[in-house]
Amino acid sequence: MAKSVKRRAPLWARLSTIFGTVLIVASVGTVAGAQSLISNYTDAVTDDTIFEADPAHAAAPPEEKSEIKGPLNMLLVGIDPRDTNTAPLSDSVILAHIPADMSTVYLFSLPRDLYVDIPEFSKSGFGGGSGKINSAMSLGSRVGDGKYSTSQGFQLLAKTVTGYTGIKKFDAGAIVNFGGFKKIVEAMDGVTMTIDQDVKSEHLKPDGSGRDRLARCADHSCDHPYIGVQKVYKKGTYHLQAWEALDYVRQRYGLPNGDYDRQRHQQQFVKALAKQAMSKDVITSPSKLMKVMSAAGDSLTFSGGGHTVLEWALALRGLNVDDMTTIKLPGGGRFSSGGKYLGEELVPSTKEFFQAVREDKVAAFLLDHPEYVNLQN
Repeated sequence: MAKSVKRRAPLWARLSTIFGTVLIVASVGTVAGAQSLISNYTDAVTDDTIFEADPAHAAAPPEEKSEIKGPLNMLLVGIDPRDTNTAPLSDSVILAHIPADMSTVYLFSLPRDLYVDIPEFSKSGFGGGSGKINSAMSLGSRVGDGKYSTSQGFQLLAKTVTGYTGIKKFDAGAIVNFGGFKKIVEAMDGVTMTIDQDVKSEHLKPDGSGRDRLARCADHSCDHPYIGVQKVYKKGTYHLQAWEALDYVRQRYGLPNGDYDRQRHQQQFVKALAKQAMSKDVITSPSKLMKVMSAAGDSLTFSGGGHTVLEWALALRGLNVDDMTTIKLPGGGRFSSGGKYLGEELVPSTKEFFQAVREDKVAAFLLDHPEYVNLQN
């Protein structure tokens, strides 16, 4: 048994910190390049040093640090940064809650269009206001001279998430981009998962090439610029190649519940990917294991509260992938003012759910509110 733990720990360390972000990035479109940066991360999201971009902390963590014990909360973000001259958007935000016994994980997503209060942030010169949650990272990322910092933007996003959920302490944070998602799935030789409804691709043809674009939409001014034949993902269980998996979990147009269906598909894929990663096909293959670890390490921006990746691996080695529970936060409709759409709302009972997270009583909450559990998983 001891040998099994030592063999699984390094891989699980990577997966446990990215299992939410390896696929949520699929919703953000295309990204040039990937990041490999381990940053210092403080306990309280209200601290301005959260996710400070200083790789030196990877080599010299703080001398005094608490042991990694549950309950734990992690903030996982998928972003769309093209370069330092383009503001990043956190189009996917997933929170992972690990209870005190550290036996399982609860995953839940905040809608990209969730209408929230975004606090003042002096570093970027943002004076505070209200808007969609996916704009918080962008508003916090400005560093001057037309440049943007993803790690700085994460600070404002974390403050915004805290303000909305009341979850004041994040024990780790992770950011992954498009390049990271694709590399990881390619290293896994694709992933087998169940598709729960027919889904048409907005972006790709059946062979994986891009769909044709309307000439009048060449300036990217159209919401739906594509025409012609589409890739279709049929209901059933399939082994998806990396480009198919990426495309599938991006889709929200044409789905009955729009972004809420996409959130469910993303969470389903998270579980399928994590389960496959822990299979014998991966952990008993040194070459494949190294490919997955390398892909994750080269693609991830991760902060672990001063703890190394290996320390997180050892702390989370008891997590049961099969028991991973994905949560669907019910939407309360569209928030409008003066007839103008401003964003999405969640139903009032989600405040009780966030309280359950803060008090580490998620299991009890779900017994009373089974409608919150994604049964399609």
